[in-house]
Amino acid sequence: MKKGILITLLSIRLACFPQTLPAKFVAADQPTAPDYSLTKHWSALPFHNDKADVIPKSEKWVSDSLKAVDVFYIYPTLYSKGKTWCADVNDSKLNKRLDKLPVQFQASPFNQVARVYAPRYRQGIIKCFYDTTGTGEEALNFAYTDVKRAFEYYMAHYNNGRPVIIASHSQGTRHARQLLKDYFDTPQMKQQLVCAYIIGYGIFPEWYSVLTPCKSVGETNCYITWASFKHGYIPEKGSLLVGKTSVNPISWTTDTLPASTSGGMLLSVKAKKRFKSTAQIHNNYLWVKTNVPFVQTWKVLHLMDYNLYWMDIRKNVALRVAEYLKKK
Repeated sequence: MKKGILITLLSIRLACFPQTLPAKFVAADQPTAPDYSLTKHWSALPFHNDKADVIPKSEKWVSDSLKAVDVFYIYPTLYSKGKTWCADVNDSKLNKRLDKLPVQFQASPFNQVARVYAPRYRQGIIKCFYDTTGTGEEALNFAYTDVKRAFEYYMAHYNNGRPVIIASHSQGTRHARQLLKDYFDTPQMKQQLVCAYIIGYGIFPEWYSVLTPCKSVGETNCYITWASFKHGYIPEKGSLLVGKTSVNPISWTTDTLPASTSGGMLLSVKAKKRFKSTAQIHNNYLWVKTNVPFVQTWKVLHLMDYNLYWMDIRKNVALRVAEYLKKK
């Protein structure tokens, strides 16, 4: 079992190999665009049975009809090998991996108090982040157009004026940070934003005119970000994971004091055993000590940005939603 877990994690961690891709990005050559009126082009929707619905054994499911808030979740990159720069949303094998891994572990912390929406989108292949020709950037910008259309469809057909949480990781956060700029960086729309958990990719406060990082455990109408590394490790200069701000996902503050948790997991939300970690902010990223098997030896803990603090995120979401609704 442990060997299988290790192989699963490392297959994602090391999914960067030379790709046989066209030298230039051509939008017309990419797979067919998703149709967000179709259920199959959403990884998760309220009132549907999907991987975002998993909960700890100690809890009982709360009906989506009782939740006053929505979460719009954007998943990270799992598209590592293909003939096009952007993924096909009808690729059943890729979709199964996306549902089983990031959607299950990263969208689920929000399901206690929020309805979960997770669109499928033509994400850029992993090579986009290592490409130096500008082609990868074109592909990522193209991927964002799907996310934008999905959000606009959500707002037009599902939102009905409900408060929104934006959640994301890695490539998902690259798109989420632009989504915040395009739709929530105004005084009016900021009021509809409960909070944004935009994790695992560099965020720069100067990009926003109105939105600011959260600085306390129950603050709302703000955003939260972090990137996890082994304690003592210095990320390479210019790392895409590191921006100019960070929040500690255990204390939910921006100070540099260490904080500890017993709310982490490896590959099971329902497992009774939780893992311990300590995190502190260092130069706008997290230095982490953890006892999670295998992971404790890694220098870059990017894949575990949610898992290490799963219960902490779940509790914090509930608190911020309560504070938001109280103000309303």
